Amino acid sequence: MADPRRGGGGGEKGRKRKREEEHDHHDGEMGVDYYTVLKVGKTASDEDLKKAYRKLAMKWHPDKNPNNKKEAEAKFKQISEAYEVLSDPQKRAIYDQEGEEGLKGQVPHPAGGAQGFANGGGTTSFRFNPRNAEDIFAEFFGSASPFGGMGGMGGMGGRGATRGGFGDGIFGGGFGGPESVFRTTDGGVGGGGAFRNFGEGSSSSHMAQQQRKPAAVENKLLCSLEELYKGSVRKMKISRNLADPSGKTLPVEEILTIEVKAGWKKGTKVTFPEKGNEQPNQVAADLVFVIDEKPHPVFKRDGNDLIVTKKIPLTEALTGTTVSITTLDGRTLSVNIPEVITPGYEKIVPREGMPIAKEPGKKGNLRIKFDIDFPTRLTAEQKAGVKRLMMGGAAS
Repeated sequence: MADPRRGGGGGEKGRKRKREEEHDHHDGEMGVDYYTVLKVGKTASDEDLKKAYRKLAMKWHPDKNPNNKKEAEAKFKQISEAYEVLSDPQKRAIYDQEGEEGLKGQVPHPAGGAQGFANGGGTTSFRFNPRNAEDIFAEFFGSASPFGGMGGMGGMGGRGATRGGFGDGIFGGGFGGPESVFRTTDGGVGGGGAFRNFGEGSSSSHMAQQQRKPAAVENKLLCSLEELYKGSVRKMKISRNLADPSGKTLPVEEILTIEVKAGWKKGTKVTFPEKGNEQPNQVAADLVFVIDEKPHPVFKRDGNDLIVTKKIPLTEALTGTTVSITTLDGRTLSVNIPEVITPGYEKIVPREGMPIAKEPGKKGNLRIKFDIDFPTRLTAEQKAGVKRLMMGGAAS
C-alpha cells in the first residue's frame, strides 16, 4: 500500500505542492501585485492612485510606443486593471483580503466580508471582470488631450479620430478594438471637443449600440461688415433627408435661425447638432455655419480695428485738414488733423472700431490712413513760390 505521505498527489506535502504550483501558474498568467504595477504603497490614497495611473498610462499608451506596441498594450491593460481595482473601495477590500483569486471568484469569502454580494447562503461570491482599458483611459482624461496640443481625441481603434501626433490619430489603431464615436460641439467661437469610446466590457453596454456619427458638414455664411458691427438675425432655409423607421429617406425643408453677435470674426462657427442628412443606422451629422466677411467698399477690418483711407491734396497734408467719415452704424464723425500729414501717417480714433465680442461694451480703434495727392507738374512760378515758402519756413 502506498504511503499517503509520499507520492505526487498524496498527503499533505503533495496537496501543498499542488497549491503552490497552481498559485505560481495563476501569478504568471495574471500578474498579481496591483500595488507594484502602479508603483504605490498599500496605504496609497485616491490622489496617489490617480497620479500613478496618469503617469503610467501616458507612459505606456500604445500610440506613444510604436516600436514596442505589444509590450505597451500588455502593460497598459495591466495598469488599467490595477487602477480599476484599487480605486474602487469594494474591489480593493476584496483584493486586500483575498488577492486576485478572491477578485476572480475562485475563492469564496465569508458572508459580510464584502457588502452587497450576498448569495443567500453562508458565503458570498464576487467575480471581477476587468473593463476595457480604453474606457478607463477615456473616462479618466475626459475631453482634454493628455498629450497636450495634439488635437482632438477619438477612441483607440476609432476610425473617426482626429489626426494627431501618433500614427493616424492620437488613438488611431489602438488595440484593434471596437468602434469609437467622436463628437465636436462648437460654441460660436470654436468650442471644445468631447469623446466617448464604447468597447467590450464597458459598464454602459447599451451605449455600445449607439450609431456612428459622420463628420460635421460645414457651410460658409457670408456677412456684411455692418452685420458684424451691429449684430443681426439670419434665417437659413435648408433641405435635408430624414430616415423613417423603414429605412426610407424623405426630403424635408427647415428654417434655421442664426443670431449673429456683434463683433464676431471670420472663422467663427455656429453648430446645429444633427441637422445634416439622416441615413439608415447612422446618426445625422452636425451642420456647421462658418462666418465669412464680405468685402466692404470703405472699411477694412484688422482684428478689432477698422481701417479707412482718405485721399487728400498735398496742400491739406501740409497745412492740416478735417475729414468726415460715416460709421458702420450711420453716424458721421468729423476728425480734425492739425498736424502735418506725412506718408505712412495714421490718425487713431479710439473706440470707433469693431465691437469686441468677448468684452461687451468695448470696441477696437478706427485707424485713418492717407493717400496724399501730389501734383504731377508745377509751373516755374509755382516751383519758385514753394521754394520761397519752404526756405522761409526753414529760416523761421
